[in-house]
Amino acid sequence: QLLKDLEEVKELLTKATRKRLRDVLMTEKHKLELEIKNQPPPKPKDAVEEEKVLLGGYTVKINNYGWDQSDKFIKIYISLNGVQKLPAENVQVNFTERSFDLLVKNLNGKNYTMTFNNLLKPISVEGSSRKIKTDMVLVMCRKKREEKWECLTQVEKESKEKEKAAYDTSDPSEGLMNLLKKMYAEGDDEMKRTINKAWVESREKQSTGDMPMDI
Repeated sequence: QLLKDLEEVKELLTKATRKRLRDVLMTEKHKLELEIKNQPPPKPKDAVEEEKVLLGGYTVKINNYGWDQSDKFIKIYISLNGVQKLPAENVQVNFTERSFDLLVKNLNGKNYTMTFNNLLKPISVEGSSRKIKTDMVLVMCRKKREEKWECLTQVEKESKEKEKAAYDTSDPSEGLMNLLKKMYAEGDDEMKRTINKAWVESREKQSTGDMPMDI
């Protein structure tokens, strides 16, 4: 699926002529190439089939987690009721230098999975581990370098930088317009009505000369 997305982005790049659109497409291309590069290697077909037989039941993708860090570790906390009652081999974590996969098998008749690709910085596969606590799995990613991480993944970092760049402009009115557009796009109906009203009023003031600057 990622390869198909990458091919489509490359095709769009050949057709794009506007600089802003090309920049967006190049960012997306770079992000997809990173994700593909850091994907764990595919499992042999026999291993996949064996895993399906072992798993059975219904598989749930875990989206909720908490995280913290120390000088040496990135710690990801995943809440799973009753996980401490499982045999230790039912809780598996596979690490690579920039990713990890968690698989919890047969917990209350369900299987749970979580995948983290494109970790912000490299981790030590040998130094990383998982701990099973009461109603929780703690994934311990050992940092290769003892430094503070500003976020968990490269994609998160790029997203933050892109958002910051959108509002960090030399023209204050342009920054305000970008902010209003974002608020409008993400706001509820009441927010949209408020912004529309403010926009109309500012236009009216500008046309009467009360407001020389176009906000």
